[in-house]
Amino acid sequence: MKGGMQGMLKQVQKLQAEMQKIQSELGNMTVSEEAGGGMIKATANGHKEIVSIEIDPQVIKAEEKEILEDLVVAAVNKAIQSANKLAEEELSKVTKGMIPPGLNLPGF
Repeated sequence: MKGGMQGMLKQVQKLQAEMQKIQSELGNMTVSEEAGGGMIKATANGHKEIVSIEIDPQVIKAEEKEILEDLVVAAVNKAIQSANKLAEEELSKVTKGMIPPGLNLPGF
């Protein structure tokens, strides 16, 4: 019984180390999403942080401020969703189904 417990502890430690490695790598991975037919582009990293927003100069008009704001929100939300999916996919490579999708572990 003792060997089994030690073996399981080693597996848990290995899984924890691999998850920490992925967490580090996610900061360097990015996803980009667009809204308004590409007029607005938002890029997020694997930590679900927005790292850049690109706005086509043609849409910067004072009278269309609300439309521009809505497009920025849409692009940002899409980028965050894609970053979340990226994190889940990377995590699933390590956990191989041991942790159900959508569990939202801290830091992922």
